[in-house]
Amino acid sequence: MPQHPPPAIQNASDPRQTRRLPETLNEFQQAEGHPQFRVDVERIRFSPYYSRLSAVTQVISQAGAGLAVHNRLTHSIKVAAVARAIATHLSTQTDERGAIVDELGGAHPVVVQAAAAAHDLGHPPFGHLGEQALDRLARTRFGLGEGFEGNAQTYRILTRLDEHDRPGVGLNLTAAVRAAVLKYPWRRGEGGPRRGGASKFNYYAIDEPDAQRALSAYPLIARGQQTVECSIMDISDDIAYSLHDLDDFYRAGLLNPATLSAEFKSWHRELARLRASDAEALAADTRTPGHSLELLWRRLQEKDAWIADPDAFGEAVAKVASEVIDGLVAEPFDGSLASERALARFTTGWIARLQSSVEVHRHPDARSGHVSLNRQAWHEVAVLKFLHERFILERPDLTVYQRGQASVLERLVDGFTAWLDDPSDARRAPRRLIDLVELATDDYHRLRQHSPELVAQRTDADLDALARGRGIIDYVASLTDAQAISLDALLAGRTERLWDAGQGL
Repeated sequence: MPQHPPPAIQNASDPRQTRRLPETLNEFQQAEGHPQFRVDVERIRFSPYYSRLSAVTQVISQAGAGLAVHNRLTHSIKVAAVARAIATHLSTQTDERGAIVDELGGAHPVVVQAAAAAHDLGHPPFGHLGEQALDRLARTRFGLGEGFEGNAQTYRILTRLDEHDRPGVGLNLTAAVRAAVLKYPWRRGEGGPRRGGASKFNYYAIDEPDAQRALSAYPLIARGQQTVECSIMDISDDIAYSLHDLDDFYRAGLLNPATLSAEFKSWHRELARLRASDAEALAADTRTPGHSLELLWRRLQEKDAWIADPDAFGEAVAKVASEVIDGLVAEPFDGSLASERALARFTTGWIARLQSSVEVHRHPDARSGHVSLNRQAWHEVAVLKFLHERFILERPDLTVYQRGQASVLERLVDGFTAWLDDPSDARRAPRRLIDLVELATDDYHRLRQHSPELVAQRTDADLDALARGRGIIDYVASLTDAQAISLDALLAGRTERLWDAGQGL
């Protein structure tokens, strides 16, 4: 692995560029010509946590799909490209949009690029299924009330678990980049009606002081609101997710044109009856065409009344039906150059149109950001996401596969817990695991000193138990899909592939 690039020149006059520790004179001299934000991008991209994303599931794993599908790394690269284009456009505007952006702290393209590169670092093995499994295990096995959350884990990696050249400060990134990854800038349960509600959050209590220091560089950003650069990254993530996963499912032949068409045409044909139907009755029979699409509208209307509009939703349904179902998916992907060109034209056209649909708001709704998609584009992205949720994520074969993956994570957590509980053999546990437990132990004891009200337990033994649980979760979450499977086999004695099954663990 190449060495990290040299650190950047400190600019004390700009709080966005302030790092957690001042640079030394020697580093200053080495860093001539290296802008602060560009160094942040390179520190992230040189990180082993970034490299591992190439072997972490996005929605369906490469092994499970049997072809080259998007993983977390390729997704992050494309989010960064979309985000940088939006930021570049907004940062050059001289109208009211540009004035609002400048007033609120700016939209530096490299800050946005760095945040996009980093935004998925905290995702554990096996995608969102792994996130849900580790959240449950953190709470039930270790009593960690905050559980596990991929966004909070991302922030923990950047500021604590990964290191550049000195202990205790993570990658030592600028305040701007650290703030730009805070999509949900609160602890678990503090979101309330805001974006993500109770389940989504961006930092654990032990990492809150650092997050607050980063956010303090933006005095005009309301509490609980994203920075401008973060909101650009967030909508770029939505754009990339809605289109590039559709790309995967189309290539894999998982989108049945007849099934999709029945859902969309039935909804349009029976709209009056569906609007008059009871929500419970619709939910009890989602296999009936049209019911799931109507339930989507009900959810949007309930959660996002500030933007949900029946006419815009109807137009979005019609557009997706025309361009995706009757257009792209009507011709099965056969691997030919013609199929590749058709898919590229479709994806490029949608991304360009969605990128051009952004709006800037000085006072956005609590569930939106300062930069957001306009009303029509917002509905279209929601309908595109619906295709994944209804016709891929709810497939029984995928559910069986995911339950097996959840069992792998459960066995790993239990296996490492038993190992550390064994006084005669705990010292031979993976060195990285021991390091992470020690880091968490320091964090929890520091938390008791500065914010005792956040730690229900008071004794050293109680804090040590919490820290051990957090360290084990941190360790398992840092594995790739293949490493998790190999370690599971090793711990169970089901493999003889000793020397290459768990390298680098």
